[in-house]
Amino acid sequence: MQRREFIGLVGCAAAWPLAVRAQQPALPVVGVISGGSPDVAAPYVAAFRKGLNEFGYVEDRNVTIEYHWLEGQYERLPAVAADLVRRQVAVIATPVNANAALAAKAATATIPIVFSAPLDPVQFGLVASLAQPGGNVTGINLFTEEVTAKRLRLLHDLVPNAVHVAVLVNPAVSSIAEPTLREFKEAAGAIGLQIQVLNASTIAEIDVAFATLARQHSDALCSCRRIFQ
Repeated sequence: MQRREFIGLVGCAAAWPLAVRAQQPALPVVGVISGGSPDVAAPYVAAFRKGLNEFGYVEDRNVTIEYHWLEGQYERLPAVAADLVRRQVAVIATPVNANAALAAKAATATIPIVFSAPLDPVQFGLVASLAQPGGNVTGINLFTEEVTAKRLRLLHDLVPNAVHVAVLVNPAVSSIAEPTLREFKEAAGAIGLQIQVLNASTIAEIDVAFATLARQHSDALCSCRRIFQ
């Protein structure tokens, strides 16, 4: 074999694996939008991966998962949702974040969106009905509002002498805070409790809220779900 032919053969052999790799289809991408931080959400991420594994999906083997952590910066939602849609991900998942589901729904009518919502998804405008969601959005309702009154009654049973109850809410997530706070007030009125609202959207504001709680001598504290999603 002449030197020129040998070099050409080696060149083809070296290029062949590259060409094969280039022909491999890209893995489907699942875009996850969370309002919290990766540290707080670590147990939920582990459960999410376990659920995928049960259906045969292994991260970085046959599916790619992109996590977008808002860490309370909900103004980023439209841009994050638009970017996922622009890149045509396979699915958008919005765990315990109805605002993210709404932003994704506003950005696309074709890419599947899976949510878990603490509010009524029909009233919130995510789906047409629970039985027949319609469109490209589906998920589950966590029924948080329905248990708000039960939580307050349980608190009252545990601390029967409590009259002034402070409720810690995150006003930055108004779609969750407002209806849940309304439920607290209605339930409190039914059992003779007085509600004091403490707002906190950051760690520093939580510190201020607890200082206010101590200064005003509230009898008990109940949080409006998790302060950070």
